Amino acid sequence: MKVSELMKGYTVNPDYEGWVTNDDYVFAIDVDPEGSTVTTDGDYEVVEMGIAGLDSQMNPVTQDKQYIRSGQNTMKTGTQRSFAVTGDRYVGDPAQDYCLSHKMKYGTGNSVVTNYLYFNILNGKGEKGKASIIVNSDGSGNAGESSAVDIEFKKIGSNPTEYMYSVGNTPEEVNVQTQKDTLMEDETQTETE
Repeated sequence: MKVSELMKGYTVNPDYEGWVTNDDYVFAIDVDPEGSTVTTDGDYEVVEMGIAGLDSQMNPVTQDKQYIRSGQNTMKTGTQRSFAVTGDRYVGDPAQDYCLSHKMKYGTGNSVVTNYLYFNILNGKGEKGKASIIVNSDGSGNAGESSAVDIEFKKIGSNPTEYMYSVGNTPEEVNVQTQKDTLMEDETQTETE
Protein backbone atom coordinates (compact mmCIF):
# COMPACT_ATOMS: atom_id res chain seq x y z
CA MET A 1 0.00 0.00 0.00
CA LYS A 2 1.31 3.42 -0.93
CA VAL A 3 1.38 6.32 1.55
CA SER A 4 -1.16 8.19 -0.61
CA GLU A 5 -3.59 5.25 -0.41
CA LEU A 6 -3.17 4.86 3.35
CA MET A 7 -3.65 8.56 4.08
CA LYS A 8 -6.93 8.85 2.14
CA GLY A 9 -8.71 7.63 5.28
CA TYR A 10 -6.99 10.01 7.71
CA THR A 11 -7.05 13.70 8.52
CA VAL A 12 -3.77 14.95 9.94
CA ASN A 13 -4.04 17.46 12.79
CA PRO A 14 -0.67 19.16 13.52
CA ASP A 15 -2.07 20.25 16.91
CA TYR A 16 -3.19 16.74 17.97
CA GLU A 17 -2.90 16.09 21.70
CA GLY A 18 -3.51 12.70 23.31
CA TRP A 19 -2.35 9.10 23.60
CA VAL A 20 -0.50 7.45 20.73
CA THR A 21 -0.23 3.75 19.88
CA ASN A 22 2.34 2.00 17.73
CA ASP A 23 -0.34 1.70 15.02
CA ASP A 24 -0.29 5.52 14.77
CA TYR A 25 3.16 5.52 13.16
CA VAL A 26 3.81 5.08 9.46
CA PHE A 27 7.08 3.58 8.23
CA ALA A 28 7.35 3.66 4.45
CA ILE A 29 10.18 2.97 2.01
CA ASP A 30 11.16 3.91 -1.51
CA VAL A 31 11.13 0.65 -3.51
CA ASP A 32 12.70 2.33 -6.55
CA PRO A 33 15.50 4.54 -5.18
CA GLU A 34 17.56 4.09 -8.35
CA GLY A 35 14.68 4.93 -10.69
CA SER A 36 14.91 7.51 -13.45
CA THR A 37 12.55 9.84 -11.55
CA VAL A 38 12.45 10.80 -7.88
CA THR A 39 9.80 8.86 -5.95
CA THR A 40 7.22 11.21 -4.46
CA ASP A 41 6.32 10.81 -0.79
CA GLY A 42 2.88 9.51 -1.74
CA ASP A 43 4.46 6.68 -3.76
CA TYR A 44 6.56 5.30 -0.89
CA GLU A 45 5.37 1.80 0.07
CA VAL A 46 4.07 1.46 3.63
CA VAL A 47 5.71 -1.36 5.59
CA GLU A 48 2.63 -2.94 7.21
CA MET A 49 1.33 -6.06 5.45
CA GLY A 50 2.02 -9.02 7.76
CA ILE A 51 4.09 -6.85 10.09
CA ALA A 52 3.50 -7.52 13.79
CA GLY A 53 6.30 -5.38 15.21
CA LEU A 54 7.89 -2.07 14.33
CA ASP A 55 10.57 -1.14 16.82
CA SER A 56 12.06 2.31 16.21
CA GLN A 57 15.25 2.97 18.13
CA MET A 58 17.47 6.03 18.48
CA ASN A 59 20.60 4.11 19.64
CA PRO A 60 22.54 7.06 21.11
CA VAL A 61 26.33 6.92 20.85
CA THR A 62 28.12 8.17 23.96
CA GLN A 63 31.61 8.62 25.26
CA ASP A 64 32.41 8.34 28.97
CA LYS A 65 35.37 10.15 30.53
CA GLN A 66 36.64 10.65 34.04
CA TYR A 67 37.73 14.21 34.87
CA ILE A 68 39.66 15.53 37.86
CA ARG A 69 37.34 16.66 40.66
CA SER A 70 34.21 16.21 38.53
CA GLY A 71 34.03 12.43 38.26
CA GLN A 72 32.46 10.43 35.49
CA ASN A 73 30.98 12.41 32.58
CA THR A 74 29.00 11.20 29.59
CA MET A 75 28.88 13.08 26.30
CA LYS A 76 26.50 12.17 23.52
CA THR A 77 28.48 11.99 20.28
CA GLY A 78 25.88 10.73 17.84
CA THR A 79 22.72 8.79 17.10
CA GLN A 80 22.34 5.62 15.06
CA ARG A 81 18.65 5.56 14.07
CA SER A 82 17.29 2.09 13.35
CA PHE A 83 14.01 0.30 12.73
CA ALA A 84 13.46 -3.40 13.43
CA VAL A 85 10.57 -4.91 11.48
CA THR A 86 9.24 -8.35 12.37
CA GLY A 87 6.23 -10.28 11.20
CA ASP A 88 5.01 -12.89 8.74
CA ARG A 89 6.02 -13.21 5.11
CA TYR A 90 3.42 -11.97 2.64
CA VAL A 91 4.38 -12.60 -0.98
CA GLY A 92 2.98 -9.87 -3.25
CA ASP A 93 3.41 -6.98 -0.82
CA PRO A 94 5.67 -4.47 -2.63
CA ALA A 95 7.58 -3.47 0.53
CA GLN A 96 8.28 -7.05 1.63
CA ASP A 97 9.06 -8.22 -1.90
CA TYR A 98 11.59 -5.39 -2.30
CA CYS A 99 13.28 -5.98 1.08
CA LEU A 100 13.41 -9.75 0.60
CA SER A 101 14.58 -9.68 -3.02
CA HIS A 102 17.82 -11.47 -3.89
CA LYS A 103 19.48 -8.09 -4.46
CA MET A 104 18.68 -6.93 -0.90
CA LYS A 105 19.45 -10.20 0.87
CA TYR A 106 22.91 -10.56 -0.63
CA GLY A 107 23.73 -6.97 -1.58
CA THR A 108 26.26 -4.73 0.12
CA GLY A 109 27.08 -1.03 0.27
CA ASN A 110 24.93 1.40 -1.70
CA SER A 111 23.01 -1.42 -3.40
CA VAL A 112 21.00 -1.99 -0.18
CA VAL A 113 20.34 1.68 0.65
CA THR A 114 16.88 3.18 0.26
CA ASN A 115 14.95 6.27 1.34
CA TYR A 116 12.42 6.11 4.14
CA LEU A 117 9.63 8.13 5.75
CA TYR A 118 8.62 7.75 9.38
CA PHE A 119 5.82 9.88 10.74
CA ASN A 120 2.89 9.99 13.14
CA ILE A 121 -0.43 9.50 11.35
CA LEU A 122 -2.23 11.75 13.87
CA ASN A 123 -0.12 14.92 13.63
CA GLY A 124 1.99 14.25 10.52
CA LYS A 125 5.31 14.89 12.30
CA GLY A 126 8.30 12.67 11.67
CA GLU A 127 11.49 12.29 9.69
CA LYS A 128 12.83 11.46 6.25
CA GLY A 129 16.18 9.80 5.63
CA LYS A 130 18.24 7.01 4.11
CA ALA A 131 18.77 3.54 5.55
CA SER A 132 20.60 0.32 4.80
CA ILE A 133 18.32 -2.71 4.58
CA ILE A 134 19.64 -5.65 6.60
CA VAL A 135 17.73 -8.92 6.26
CA ASN A 136 18.24 -11.07 9.37
CA SER A 137 15.68 -13.72 8.43
CA ASP A 138 13.74 -14.19 5.20
CA GLY A 139 11.55 -16.94 6.64
CA SER A 140 11.65 -19.02 9.76
CA GLY A 141 9.31 -21.03 11.98
CA ASN A 142 8.11 -24.49 12.79
CA ALA A 143 5.97 -26.79 10.68
CA GLY A 144 2.48 -25.39 10.19
CA GLU A 145 3.42 -21.90 11.40
CA SER A 146 3.58 -18.71 9.38
CA SER A 147 6.98 -17.93 7.89
CA ALA A 148 8.52 -15.21 10.07
CA VAL A 149 10.66 -12.37 8.72
CA ASP A 150 13.11 -10.09 10.53
CA ILE A 151 14.45 -6.99 8.76
CA GLU A 152 16.45 -4.05 10.09
CA PHE A 153 16.78 -0.59 8.60
CA LYS A 154 19.80 1.37 9.85
CA LYS A 155 20.48 5.02 9.10
CA ILE A 156 23.25 5.71 6.64
CA GLY A 157 24.81 9.04 5.72
CA SER A 158 23.68 12.32 7.23
CA ASN A 159 21.01 12.55 9.91
CA PRO A 160 17.39 12.31 8.81
CA THR A 161 15.61 15.59 8.13
CA GLU A 162 12.53 16.73 10.00
CA TYR A 163 9.40 15.78 8.07
CA MET A 164 5.80 16.96 8.11
CA TYR A 165 3.22 14.97 6.19
CA SER A 166 0.75 17.11 4.36
CA VAL A 167 -1.85 16.38 1.72
CA GLY A 168 0.32 18.19 -0.84
CA ASN A 169 3.01 15.53 -0.42
CA THR A 170 0.95 13.02 -2.39
CA PRO A 171 0.98 13.20 -6.20
CA GLU A 172 -2.76 12.57 -6.60
CA GLU A 173 -3.75 15.51 -4.41
CA VAL A 174 -1.14 17.77 -5.99
CA ASN A 175 -2.59 16.95 -9.42
CA VAL A 176 -6.16 17.55 -8.20
CA GLN A 177 -5.15 20.93 -6.74
CA THR A 178 -3.34 21.85 -9.96
CA GLN A 179 -6.45 20.94 -11.96
CA LYS A 180 -8.60 23.06 -9.64
CA ASP A 181 -6.19 26.00 -9.97
CA THR A 182 -6.22 25.64 -13.76
CA LEU A 183 -10.04 25.56 -13.82
CA MET A 184 -10.19 28.66 -11.61
CA GLU A 185 -7.73 30.48 -13.92
CA ASP A 186 -9.81 29.49 -16.97
CA GLU A 187 -13.01 30.73 -15.27
CA THR A 188 -11.34 34.02 -14.33
CA GLN A 189 -10.11 34.54 -17.90
CA THR A 190 -13.60 33.75 -19.26
CA GLU A 191 -15.18 36.29 -16.88
CA THR A 192 -12.76 39.08 -17.90
CA GLU A 193 -13.31 38.54 -21.66
